[in-house]
Amino acid sequence: MMDQKTQAKVGRFADDLKQRTQAVARCAAENANAVDRDARFPTEAFAAARQQRLLGVLVPVELGGEGASISDVAEQCYMLGRECAATAMIFAMHQIMAAILVRHAQSSSWHRDLLHSLSSDQVLIASSTTEGQGGGDLRASVCAVKRSGTRIALEKSATVISYGAQADAILTTARRSADAPPTDQVLLAVVKRDCQLEEISDWQTLGMRGTCSSGFMLKATGSADQVLPESYATIQMHTMMPVAHLTWSAVWAGIAASAVDRARRCVRSAARRSGGQSPFGTGHLTRATMTLRTLRGLIASALDRFEANATDKEQLESLDFQNTMNLLKVNSSEMAIATVMSSMYACGLLGYRNDGEFSVSRHLRDVLSSSIMINNERILTSAATASILIEVPSSLKG
Repeated sequence: MMDQKTQAKVGRFADDLKQRTQAVARCAAENANAVDRDARFPTEAFAAARQQRLLGVLVPVELGGEGASISDVAEQCYMLGRECAATAMIFAMHQIMAAILVRHAQSSSWHRDLLHSLSSDQVLIASSTTEGQGGGDLRASVCAVKRSGTRIALEKSATVISYGAQADAILTTARRSADAPPTDQVLLAVVKRDCQLEEISDWQTLGMRGTCSSGFMLKATGSADQVLPESYATIQMHTMMPVAHLTWSAVWAGIAASAVDRARRCVRSAARRSGGQSPFGTGHLTRATMTLRTLRGLIASALDRFEANATDKEQLESLDFQNTMNLLKVNSSEMAIATVMSSMYACGLLGYRNDGEFSVSRHLRDVLSSSIMINNERILTSAATASILIEVPSSLKG
């Protein structure tokens, strides 16, 4: 239990973080349509994020950051997702990389310097985990770290590197060495000055267009110190997967919340015109509102569980925890899509249109990406063994 003084301090921090995030969200909202239309990076929103010093919020206080929690970041993702999905998703992916560095690399002086830079210089960090035809298999790599004394080199055909051209650094997976099997992976940080990025595929998609998730041939050099000290398998289980699914879910919930807000205003407008009678679409609005409430509760529960077990190795690696966090992604993506669809039905043609104050077409296009990012079918298939082994609860609260 926190004492009153500590509670007050936490409350002030939360209020300050909220105000700063709202400032960025307003900027993101002003440019969201242009970002989507032109499939361009949300430059203005990230200039505002740097001005508000949001990129380093997870960095520990002793390294110049603010020591924010994953729950704090998820709340930011939700707020940004309400205004611009691309801004929110880029912010989420950056914070996943920041969380990895905070939780798995502080024993390395090289990575501590990077964390300090993340706070002082507000550097933007991308990730590169997909590769070649294997695309969605994050637990196997084709490329390998090539070592020569204390120097390393890497050449990777990366299927997708979201905002790769705009990032200041990239965390990328690779085999530990040329003779290592595909699943013996490490994660290493490479910085822009030591990278060459040659675009091999562009990013013309239905939604999430502003994430600029082109494919690149990544060529990088550096020092052996840039390899994170813990294995990628541990990093992926303890941090990358759960934090990704928590923050992504918050982004999708934000998109859904914005769609529900538009549907609510549309139905209220129709009710005023109909003399107070329930207009067509009221039932769909009720469904959207309830699904959003369920989605928010699901994410809040998952955040509580992660925060409670964040340093418990046994719990983080347990079959039940891993299954819960994987299925969070499936359930939250499906609920978010359902919520936006119900919102569009509530708005009718006004929601289907690409223009107008009640349009939810951009929301629908963006949220549909949620079931494709690490395809839900892949997750469900991988979780099949766990579903067979985990016993069905014998009580409601057990």
